[in-house]
Amino acid sequence: MKITIFGTGYVGLVTGACLADVGHDVLCMDVDQGKIEKLKNGKIPIYEPGLDSIVKHTVEAGRLSFTTDTEQAVKHGTLQFIAVGTPPDEDGSADLQYVLAVAKSIGQYMDDYKVVVDKSTVPVGTGDKVKAAVRAQLDKRGLELDFDVVSNPEFLKEGAAINDFMKPDRIVVGTDSEQAAELLREVYYPFNRNHDRMIFMDIRSAELTKYAANSMLATKISFMNEMSNLAERLGADIEAVRRGIGSDPRIGYHFIYPGCGYGGSCFPKDVQALARTAGDCDYEAKLLNAVEAVNYAQKHVLFDKISHFFQGDLKGKVVAVWGLAFKPNTDDMREASSRTLMENLWKAGATVQAFDPEAMEETQRIYGDHEGLTLCGTKEQALKGADVLAICTEWKEFRSPDFDLIAGALKQPAVFDGRNLYEPEMLERHGLVYYAIGRGRNQFHSAG
Repeated sequence: MKITIFGTGYVGLVTGACLADVGHDVLCMDVDQGKIEKLKNGKIPIYEPGLDSIVKHTVEAGRLSFTTDTEQAVKHGTLQFIAVGTPPDEDGSADLQYVLAVAKSIGQYMDDYKVVVDKSTVPVGTGDKVKAAVRAQLDKRGLELDFDVVSNPEFLKEGAAINDFMKPDRIVVGTDSEQAAELLREVYYPFNRNHDRMIFMDIRSAELTKYAANSMLATKISFMNEMSNLAERLGADIEAVRRGIGSDPRIGYHFIYPGCGYGGSCFPKDVQALARTAGDCDYEAKLLNAVEAVNYAQKHVLFDKISHFFQGDLKGKVVAVWGLAFKPNTDDMREASSRTLMENLWKAGATVQAFDPEAMEETQRIYGDHEGLTLCGTKEQALKGADVLAICTEWKEFRSPDFDLIAGALKQPAVFDGRNLYEPEMLERHGLVYYAIGRGRNQFHSAG
């Protein structure tokens, strides 16, 4: 099938590459000339494991191509996937200007039947707006052309997006058109052979499904972070509690790991957007607001522990930071907990020596030559001359470090672990004081 993808970010590029990988003829369009030139030259603008090899061989096979020409893109595919960004507005609602701009372009250039597929995460009711935007342009041109609008939300995890697309748990399609439904069945047939993963529903339900899924997962995280704060005050160990409740199949172990807050491009903005949508229809989403409030507070926990350790005086202190991306296997730093920690440390007069396996360039792009930040080539280099160590991301290479080296390098042998990577007894045997999330009453000792 001939398919057009608008947007070459995480969702658009992964979708385009994976659809091309199974044989579809895919054209990806983006207004960013620099990004398109990089892609044409085989350079992937994001870090996503496995994506570079799929892009390379599908381009070489002639099934995946890139353009900045909107008219060419519209005329290429019967299916027009919209996978552009929906960043939060100042009030927390999703900004639809890029989605509607694509819809307008489709209406300007289409000359036969199209299926417009909303792949971007969009508020309930966006399908109606997309349909109206396309129709308005056709009316301006005096054309009566048939088209359908479909909601097909993505459920991709950064760092595991290829596997999520190739082996989906479910493929949600919102449509009221049997013709569009049949075309989507054909598109996804290669991913749907073992058993039927496709779930058809109305457009508004599909739009809400995406927000509900992300908000549910965010709720589990914030709940566990709330419990971790309670565990510290009660002298309990949240890791024992996690194992105790996760063994219940109704709860499960997924997304019940306490930490220093969730980040990324999805959970923060989607929880905020759904809460805003609720407000727009005169409903106060108390639980969603609480989830967001807990997460905001949790992002300050590591700083609070470090500040308490130094009795509120951080001027001149050097903090080694391991992990800058919001999660492992990505270079994405949007809403990352590391940013909250570093910015709080700078305000308090401390400096940071940081390392991340993939997010160094992104950190440089965001903070430039910030006087309080030194980017180090290895995790060991980040320790040299540092007072203490803070861990913000659970990269595999941080899981079994040389604890004796850490203890010898730090001026104060203290580790502040925002991801609970280690067992306290293990660090104590190496002469390290361990401050984790929700692991008992010893979490607020001071230096010395």
